Amino acid sequence: MAIQEGKKAAGRKAAELIQNGQIVGLGTGSTAACFIDNLILRCKQGLQIEAVASSSASAEQARRGQLKILDINEVSHIDITVDGADEIDAKKRMVKGGGGAHVREKILASYSREVVIIVDETKVVDAIGHAKVPVEILRYGSLATGKKLEELGYRGHWRKNKDNSLFITENGNCLFDIAFSSPLLSPEKDHEKIIHIPGVIDTGFFFGYAGRVIIGYSDGSTKTLQ
Repeated sequence: MAIQEGKKAAGRKAAELIQNGQIVGLGTGSTAACFIDNLILRCKQGLQIEAVASSSASAEQARRGQLKILDINEVSHIDITVDGADEIDAKKRMVKGGGGAHVREKILASYSREVVIIVDETKVVDAIGHAKVPVEILRYGSLATGKKLEELGYRGHWRKNKDNSLFITENGNCLFDIAFSSPLLSPEKDHEKIIHIPGVIDTGFFFGYAGRVIIGYSDGSTKTLQ
């Protein structure tokens, strides 16, 4: 319950940043969902925006709230994207993809004039690598790609659904969740090693995307890092 209050607080604060006429990127995950709820509330109060979603879940939530969702290929830019993170450190390096949408989230972030990251206080870490790092992998030759990862020393598991079937992303690919034995001092090096394996689409490492970071606390307060 305390963590959820932090998420709600961060979502409320981020929604206050949105201005009339903006095209807003919608992240994916439980904290992003709190932001979308508050954005819907502001729109019911008169705010006028359009949005681009990083997943069908976020798009569906927004449409239920009567928000206008655009196809990313229909827009020339995104003014501001608000998204969560599984972990974030003092250098604003992040791990994302717990919801399985990190590739689309990274595309939104790269297309945005500003990226605001919202997290509850438990997601702020000294060094990333506690959370599993998802790697999106092309289904063609996926076992061979997974073997290459293991040959490089990376250990983890293919993500599964509750019925034990293979989790497939909205891009039609598989996810291999890497579990690191300790926090990472140079996660950029791991990203570079992984991304060059044929069949790897992208990792859940995010570097250089975060602008403002809003941290929500269990007492309902927030802190914004510039």
